[in-house]
Amino acid sequence: MTQQHHHTLNNNPKHWLTSLPKLTADSNKYTRGHTTIVGGYPLTGASRLSAYAAARMGSGLTTLLVPEVAFSIYASALTSIMVKPFGDIETFNHSISDVRITSFLIGPGAGVNDDTRSQVLKLLDTNCPVVLDADALTVFQGELSLLSSHLHTNCVLTPHEGEFKRLFSLTDDRVLSAQQAAEACGAIIVLKGSETVIAAPDGRTIMNDNAPPTLATGGAGDVLAGMIAGLIAQGMPTFEAASAAVWIHGEAATLFGLGLMAEDLPHLLPKVLKTLQQ
Repeated sequence: MTQQHHHTLNNNPKHWLTSLPKLTADSNKYTRGHTTIVGGYPLTGASRLSAYAAARMGSGLTTLLVPEVAFSIYASALTSIMVKPFGDIETFNHSISDVRITSFLIGPGAGVNDDTRSQVLKLLDTNCPVVLDADALTVFQGELSLLSSHLHTNCVLTPHEGEFKRLFSLTDDRVLSAQQAAEACGAIIVLKGSETVIAAPDGRTIMNDNAPPTLATGGAGDVLAGMIAGLIAQGMPTFEAASAAVWIHGEAATLFGLGLMAEDLPHLLPKVLKTLQQ
């Protein structure tokens, strides 16, 4: 495989600003997309962070699809985010077949178990864009060929280095590792770290270095995954959506400064979006 480093661009709004969703006078909640996030149990905080982030990025509707046992926890904690319970895989399949859904996210707080594995495969088979994060990746450790056979170019995988190593080979050359992984699985790879690599299967690669060390905090990755899903829901192409979300995520953290918690990030997104739209 040839090294493709000469294709690597430094992440900058000029690479994706024109495809960032814009509001027009005739926008309504349906034209702004519908993000559906699969919520886990007992870890319910992660997917809630993702949902807030998707909504803040402009997703017209954001739904959390959650196990019945967790319904009351989610419903009492969320207001503008819709919560739909599912009791079994049939109900789950029915909920995800709604043609109005424009992006899915699964992984935050999902748990590494058979339910997560089968839910991921069901989501991928809808052919709707899917963002896979955290446990939705780990659950395919040693089963990359199964996962890859269901992936498509409208999918985004957002592993940190530990999760990446469970699926792919990671060398000292993080850029090449991400590029080879994207090519191997046919989806966008967002290899997170102080320098995040966003790689597309066709070789396009963006390096992001605007992330402050304060982002090394629990839940920050859940927010990023929700941001990506929220942008894709609005029709933004996956590679550009991932690149934009990573940059905006870093910018929001820099705005906040020291003492950042993941909960703070969604509140800062409107400010960053406003500066980009000027």
